[in-house]
Amino acid sequence: MAKAVTANGEERPAQIKRQEPSAVQNISGNVVGVWEKITGFLSDVRAETRKVVTPSRKEVQATTSVVLVAVFAFGFFFMITDFIFNRVISQILHRLGGAQ
Repeated sequence: MAKAVTANGEERPAQIKRQEPSAVQNISGNVVGVWEKITGFLSDVRAETRKVVTPSRKEVQATTSVVLVAVFAFGFFFMITDFIFNRVISQILHRLGGAQ
């Protein structure tokens, strides 16, 4: 086997040049690479799924009540806002002679 000599006089094995992969090796390497990506992704999905916690009945009731209160509060707010805008626009149109 060929030996290379370093600057300080030590001998080490010469580096072997790698050959370019053939077309079959490229295809099989790509398939293996894709397969590894898919299995890695699925193992990550499984790990994240294990972290999921189902909320208790008390937590569901609390969040549901917060949502219902917020929906009614926003509904009331938009009802009042709509009423005010309707009155203002009606008055403006009436004064301009657009609405009878």
